[in-house]
Amino acid sequence: MENPYYDLNTYFKNSFGHRVHKIAIDAGMSCPNRDGHLSTSGCVYCNQTGSGTGFFQKGLSVTDQIQNAKAYIRKRFKAQKFIAYFQSFTNTYAPIDRLKRLYDEALAVEDVVGLSIGTRPDCVDTDILNLLQGYAEKYLIWIEYGLQSAHDRTLALINRGHDFKAFQSAVEDTQNRGLHICAHVILGLPGESRVQMLETAQILSRVGIDGLKLHLLYVIKGTEMEKWYREGTYVCLTLPEYADIVCEFLAFMPKNIVIQRLTSDPHPGELVAPLWVLQKAEIRSLIRQTFATRDLHQGKWFQPVNETFGL
Repeated sequence: MENPYYDLNTYFKNSFGHRVHKIAIDAGMSCPNRDGHLSTSGCVYCNQTGSGTGFFQKGLSVTDQIQNAKAYIRKRFKAQKFIAYFQSFTNTYAPIDRLKRLYDEALAVEDVVGLSIGTRPDCVDTDILNLLQGYAEKYLIWIEYGLQSAHDRTLALINRGHDFKAFQSAVEDTQNRGLHICAHVILGLPGESRVQMLETAQILSRVGIDGLKLHLLYVIKGTEMEKWYREGTYVCLTLPEYADIVCEFLAFMPKNIVIQRLTSDPHPGELVAPLWVLQKAEIRSLIRQTFATRDLHQGKWFQPVNETFGL
């Protein structure tokens, strides 16, 4: 069966001619939604670790983290080159000189061919974009903006700390710089219907992004979401529901958008629910089956700006 979506491995092979793998880095960043600039509680689904590895707290430098991961990744995935993925918290939320030192350090490691910078759309400015644009002359540079939803009511409910306009502005400022833009979206956010999730897909299909990561809203310990879940005010999506929405979401995406992730990857020790999110092979299998049984593929429902569409 032909792949029904444009996956990251295919993109890397098309770009480099061989396997490239991302290495997650914890650079010890903070977040304006945690340090008091916007809030001290963070988004309702995020805990104090911010999806980090904890390697920074263990004293491992950026170089150490990359070098430690390379041998394992080479053996398991046969990767020849690597992308340094600054993942934990907000990786543009620091003075520009510190950011430059961190990015320079990562790119100085042998066989690192680019950067992927995870951040918030309200945490970039001209100086940061100029810095990344300079790297893009020699390296592959992705900037990953956490959007989560195109609906301001949802963003307020999850205490995101920015609105959709902030995302639009960040995308517009990033475009035409040789940088690649990836948007993060969470499916199953509290209060959002299937129709609203697919409205986010339709909106994103037209804003000019280059990549997309889809995440399931899972519940982890020590978060506001855990309270809502245990009180019964929040119910997680089932696996069939999630697979169905993923396939419909991607049907609205243009075929050239790189689908970098289809599901979430929680730390098992932190996970409260749903437990099925740990069954990655089963999730991927059901998504592929759903694409086939519903005769869907990426781009099937995409319509250019001058055409009308609806759900």
